[in-house]
Amino acid sequence: MASPLLLPLLNWARKLRYPTLFKLTAALFALTMLMPDPLPFVDEILLGLGTLLLANWKNRKGTIEPPSPTSR
Repeated sequence: MASPLLLPLLNWARKLRYPTLFKLTAALFALTMLMPDPLPFVDEILLGLGTLLLANWKNRKGTIEPPSPTSR
């Protein structure tokens, strides 16, 4: 469950498409690798963005709808 401080950021990130979300996550990960804890809650933000990235990646593939039953 996201904390109340992170919820607005994760709601905004949920609307992003795959390439933008990936770039944002990669940039935040690189920043964390160069400077440990540059921002408060940076680890939680990174975990939330990674979760959204994987969920978006799963949904990116075309969804196949089952054929609808025909009425007789």
